[in-house]
Amino acid sequence: MKIERIIAIIMLLLERDRISATALAEMFEVSTRTIYRDIDTINLAGIPIVTYQGVNGGISIMDKYKVNKRLFTTDDISTLLTGLGSLSSALSGKSLINTLAKIESLIPQQQAGKIKLKTSQIAIDLSRWIGSPNLQSHLEKIKQAMNQSLLLTFNYSDGKGKKSQRQIEPYQLRLKEGNWYVHGYCIARQDFRLFKLSRITQLNISEQTFIPRPFQPGMTAGAFWIEKPLISVTLLLDESVRDLISERCDEENIQPYQDKILVNFPFVADDQGYHFLLGLGDKCECLQPEFVRNELIRRIKKTLAIYEQ
Repeated sequence: MKIERIIAIIMLLLERDRISATALAEMFEVSTRTIYRDIDTINLAGIPIVTYQGVNGGISIMDKYKVNKRLFTTDDISTLLTGLGSLSSALSGKSLINTLAKIESLIPQQQAGKIKLKTSQIAIDLSRWIGSPNLQSHLEKIKQAMNQSLLLTFNYSDGKGKKSQRQIEPYQLRLKEGNWYVHGYCIARQDFRLFKLSRITQLNISEQTFIPRPFQPGMTAGAFWIEKPLISVTLLLDESVRDLISERCDEENIQPYQDKILVNFPFVADDQGYHFLLGLGDKCECLQPEFVRNELIRRIKKTLAIYEQ
């Protein structure tokens, strides 16, 4: 948006002695003509802009209008840049680029090297190695619908493969365990629901607006993540899958047993839980409880029957 770009330009000019219109145009992915129009707007707002011609020319703000940058410490700025940088790995958009530019403009020149080193020490990449081609499009549409209070319509396939058409009031995007969800009020169910983006097709923004209703981020979340009781299962595992287990289980629940490991593993007895254990192949044996072991055997036999036909 124009206003966000103008604010970002002001913040950059407050930090730097001068910067060329060409550099600003490349940074914000607009034409130099657009940049000059933005500069005129800034001038009209009462912020004096000075332009310099020649090899070392460029655009700058008069020194007396520059602010004290001691509001944020180098640690503060490093933390902000690390957080925003990680978000940019999953979400694109000019507003995020503009926000990063604003924060970077707060960096004192003499501290730039130190801050660059600090931000490079931690890298948080929220993107997947192999992502859905529709994910970015879905994220952008949902953000737009939330910002403009517009209804979303889509086809949805639940965890059991049941398909339905949904219309929701979108309120929140949620990233959990590498998967994106949209949290919204489902018109059909008359309640808040979480929808996994990878199960959404034919996502469209409706022209129909809605009046936002009271929403708390934690609403229905617990019921969604764990719909069935969490139980403890005893697993005998090969050491080679320890990393996979450690991501879901505390080390105190993992004990050495001969040349393997014995694990008290938190488990939800649903398709997702069984798929995870079966995905460990011959590196995993469920010892207890009996009903989980029997269900795993049943599923293995069912799969084997397909290949024996």
